[in-house]
Amino acid sequence: MNDFRTVLASQDIWYVLLALLLAAVVSLASTPLVKVLSVKFGAVDVPKDNRRMHNHPIPRMGGLAIFLGFLAAVLLFVPLDTAKRGMLLGAVIIVVLGVLDDKYALPAKPKFLVQIIAALIAVMSGNRIEVLSNPNIFSPNPVWKLGVLSIPITVIWIVAITNSVNFIDGLDGLACGVSTISAATMLVIALLVVKELDVAVMMAALVGACIGFLPYNFNPAKIFMGDTGSTFLGFIMATVSVNGMFKQYTIISFVVPFLMLGLPIFDECFAVIRRLSRGQSPMAPDRGHVHHRLIDMGFSQKQAVGVLYVISAILGLSAVVLAAGSAVKAMVFLLAMGAAAVITWRVFLTGPAHARQEEPEEPEEPAEKGEDEHG
Repeated sequence: MNDFRTVLASQDIWYVLLALLLAAVVSLASTPLVKVLSVKFGAVDVPKDNRRMHNHPIPRMGGLAIFLGFLAAVLLFVPLDTAKRGMLLGAVIIVVLGVLDDKYALPAKPKFLVQIIAALIAVMSGNRIEVLSNPNIFSPNPVWKLGVLSIPITVIWIVAITNSVNFIDGLDGLACGVSTISAATMLVIALLVVKELDVAVMMAALVGACIGFLPYNFNPAKIFMGDTGSTFLGFIMATVSVNGMFKQYTIISFVVPFLMLGLPIFDECFAVIRRLSRGQSPMAPDRGHVHHRLIDMGFSQKQAVGVLYVISAILGLSAVVLAAGSAVKAMVFLLAMGAAAVITWRVFLTGPAHARQEEPEEPEEPAEKGEDEHG
């Protein structure tokens, strides 16, 4: 509580709030323009199969508005050192890739390669996980020094999280809202726990940019954020978490990033395991994601999104509580995690309450297009 009061009394909170407000205004104002641009560019999502929840063409390049809001706030409020320039350059590459993918449905392998290049640019600029907390609390070595392994491990982390947000992007407002909750969690921890003002401001910019876009993305959506937005959000959160969370030499630095991004990570892991067990490519589209399961259980789109917001909020609260420490807070953390586990078990491991009617098989999209392409 004292830390919270100190933050409120400092000028840091005003930088954070101003960054959030500016990003929200820019994103909100630019979304209608991006919508028009998407239509003219031909980046429109036409429903072709039963994985899609909409029934009419919708522009899908809305992530460009999120990127513009974030960029405006970061350029104004965050001093750019080499690491941050590398992060922004990688983000620009990811956004350009997303725009082209929303238009042309690029193959998976070239996309994956470009994502690795973007991650390498960020990593070689100084954004890397150099040490990890040893999860074995009985070990005499409290940390693992990664050495040369820091480069591949950080690249894997960034690319995995970049794609995990895209995996859950299947309902109106889902990926953007979950990303908002995850970024807000990072913002709180950066302000109150790790005392990283630059991280807090960048996350405030991301939260604001998402908030500005959400009015157009809630059900019924007027525009989707597409791969332009989902991969950008994943890339930024993955890269910023490297700077703000993994630097701490305690066990929380190993666990907290996975909690903050828990829902996308869990859904991605289940999707990869599910597809590999069927002999499919990990990038092959299917209808087994968590949001599909909720719809099959009888939830409406809005209800399903609400359930997943709650799960994300529980995981985010758990991350904040765990990062803050103390025995009492640890008990709250355990209770929250228990609730999240029950909900996750119900969604992931039990079958749908009712079977959906069989629909005529549609020609399958190229596997390389990947996920739900919903927003």
